[in-house]
Amino acid sequence: MTVLDIRLFGDPVLTTRAEEITEFDHTLETLVEDMLETMDVAGGVGLAANQVGVLRRVFVYDCSHVEDGLRGHIINPVWEAIGEETQTGPEGCLSIPDISAETTRFATVKVSGQDLHGNPVSMVASGLMARCIQHETDHLDGVLFLRRLEKDARKEAMATIRRSEWFNSEH
Repeated sequence: MTVLDIRLFGDPVLTTRAEEITEFDHTLETLVEDMLETMDVAGGVGLAANQVGVLRRVFVYDCSHVEDGLRGHIINPVWEAIGEETQTGPEGCLSIPDISAETTRFATVKVSGQDLHGNPVSMVASGLMARCIQHETDHLDGVLFLRRLEKDARKEAMATIRRSEWFNSEH
């Protein structure tokens, strides 16, 4: 397995919609394995393919520290809210280091997609896993969580980014 470079805020790949996956081959399997390894090394709970520069609709997740067995991947994910209840809590992103902000998401969602072999998969999730599904699917749509913040929180996060060492060394 290979640890991939995580693209940082400002990279155009992060605001580009990823393409649906139609070929379920060894290349896809390697990508998923590398993404899981990359997420583990970075200490994340989710990672979307465009965060490693690949515009394909797949994300990996690991919420196993909260619930046993919640580690894996979803290809071509589509989610829908179950009910209107929302959750607000701290959210961060491996592509935006050192930024965490209160973000509102649906409390419970159903996600459908495919596994590495193209077989249909689905799950109902709440809590951290529901947040992860929404956050990572946003990535695949080219949307960063900063767009989900209240105006003042977004302004504060952007100011922090502009002052950060990682952002200034990239630009």
